[in-house]
Amino acid sequence: MENFSYYNPAKIIFGVDAIQNLEDQLKKYHVTSLLMIYSGDYVEKLGIRKYVTDLSQKLNITFYENGNVTPNPKIELVRELITLSKSKQINFILAVGGGSVIDTAKAVAIGQPYENDVWGFFTNVIEPSSALPVGVISTIPASGSESSNASIISNGLLKRGIEFDCLIPQFAILDPSYTITLPKYQTSCGCADILSHLLERYLSNTQFTDTTDYLIEGAIQALMINACRLVDNPSNLNARSEIQCLGFIAHNNLLDIGRISDWGAHRIEHELSAQYGITHGEGMSVTMLGILKYYHKHNSHKLIQLYNRLFADQNDITDDEKCIHVISQFEHFFEKLGLRTNLTQFNISNEAFDIMAQRATDNDTHTVGHYIPLNAAKIVDVLNLCL
Repeated sequence: MENFSYYNPAKIIFGVDAIQNLEDQLKKYHVTSLLMIYSGDYVEKLGIRKYVTDLSQKLNITFYENGNVTPNPKIELVRELITLSKSKQINFILAVGGGSVIDTAKAVAIGQPYENDVWGFFTNVIEPSSALPVGVISTIPASGSESSNASIISNGLLKRGIEFDCLIPQFAILDPSYTITLPKYQTSCGCADILSHLLERYLSNTQFTDTTDYLIEGAIQALMINACRLVDNPSNLNARSEIQCLGFIAHNNLLDIGRISDWGAHRIEHELSAQYGITHGEGMSVTMLGILKYYHKHNSHKLIQLYNRLFADQNDITDDEKCIHVISQFEHFFEKLGLRTNLTQFNISNEAFDIMAQRATDNDTHTVGHYIPLNAAKIVDVLNLCL
């Protein structure tokens, strides 16, 4: 096990009607000018906008809003909201939605106190020294951004992520009843994203990590069971609760303690979604299968362990067969969720593989991932396994 330091101050407020705790949180952070960021009309349909505007009026908080966030959130909107937050002296940002909304809010939060262009944080030019406080009302369990220290933003060509502890939200309100009306596709993409966060952590060469290995294995099993329950009954509130709980558990970095996680598949998917605009969760269903096929041939010990502990249904099979079985189980799972599992289903060919691999590695000057460090040529090999 590796030495580690774990820090996560995000307060999780979970359950039906959890929004009733918002007033106490806004008072705690002495909010006087609030910017609510969201995407689409769900804030109206769920009654969240009215609740927040009424509460702002009650607490004499100046209220501003923007609902223009899109999937694979854009730096242009971040810059626009930074300008707004500076001019209106915003002192708190409330993100209502899923990962794209929360990541946008975090980027605005670090950009507001900063004099220069916020994209500099995403190109490793500078580290933030401070950030506005961010609160979250989560409506899409997927990214885990509600309790993570990460933000991922696109500039149209590049999709880049940052990790700074000042980005961890102050609190996250998680009401599973908000997720019942999610379209099946969004629910499925969210489940795929959560599974990818678990697998990226599980794929580690660090030895003596029994504690987190068993925790991740249990979380994978719980996710797959409850995701399938939602396929059969989308209104199952208990299954919705389990999935929303797993969303933040998978990505609040607790399952990272003492181990070096992989993240090769995520880095490759970022290039795919930047190049083709595909939804991140569905992109992860493709890239996770591709990278597991690559690891099966080049570093299979974690796949074998996962079979022995989670998927074993035969005793007398080879290690090679165990790996194939694990990959097929995940492929069947994604298919049951109604997600595409290869790039051919997206009508994506190998045309841009070299370009994406060069971007991911900064023209082959470094590698991505830790389970097997992937240079540009190896990334192309993985992408070919995604076809």
